[in-house]
Amino acid sequence: MNRRLRTIVVEDERLPRLTLLTKLQALADDVEVVAACDNYEAARDSIRTLRPDLLLMDIQLQGRDSITLLRELEDEMPLPSVIFTTAYDDRSYLMSAIKLQATDYLLKPISPDELRQAVAKVKCSLPDSPSPLPPHPSPAKLAFRTSAGRVWVAPDSIAYVKAARNYAVLVSFDREELLLDSLHAIENMLDPQQFVRVDRSTIINRRAVVKLNTRSMVCHLRSADGGELELELTKVAIDHLKNI
Repeated sequence: MNRRLRTIVVEDERLPRLTLLTKLQALADDVEVVAACDNYEAARDSIRTLRPDLLLMDIQLQGRDSITLLRELEDEMPLPSVIFTTAYDDRSYLMSAIKLQATDYLLKPISPDELRQAVAKVKCSLPDSPSPLPPHPSPAKLAFRTSAGRVWVAPDSIAYVKAARNYAVLVSFDREELLLDSLHAIENMLDPQQFVRVDRSTIINRRAVVKLNTRSMVCHLRSADGGELELELTKVAIDHLKNI
């Protein structure tokens, strides 16, 4: 039986609040909105009383912020899953969200598809929840979500991906990107013939591996155009790579 997420929406502006509630109606099979709050105090009291599964929270709340609210609550109760919403690309807030283990961080205006994916991620993280179906990537480049919007990355340019709590850091041979998806979600996007999860926190482009140093526990990776990276790994990861 499908479990609906008991959800509280926290948004201090009327129109964005109504817009988000309307978009959530399309997810009625997965989401049950039990309260919609427009200020800090109402949100705090509703969360304490209703103990929801999911919070959809605007970062800014009339001069106060949701990060402070959650820090106030985490000392007295287990925090629900959290999806932050914001109209601003603020990396300091994103890092705070990561520390609070927020499930997602959506930039307004929120697309229905991004909202659906974020809710699916929450459901996937709950016990006995089925994994969502993987997206259908483009054969040339894959689209990943960051706090600044989407980035498109060619699979062959990816060296490895590391978990960062509920998010992931994608390392290519010329840049790094903090992605607004879990390692599990990223793994579902990647071709298993090319990418292998070598331990709980690391996915490696197996085609880029050129050398394994079992003494120093270092993996050497090289791109097609000669770019090189080194990655320290666990013994479990080294042994996994040795056996594929």
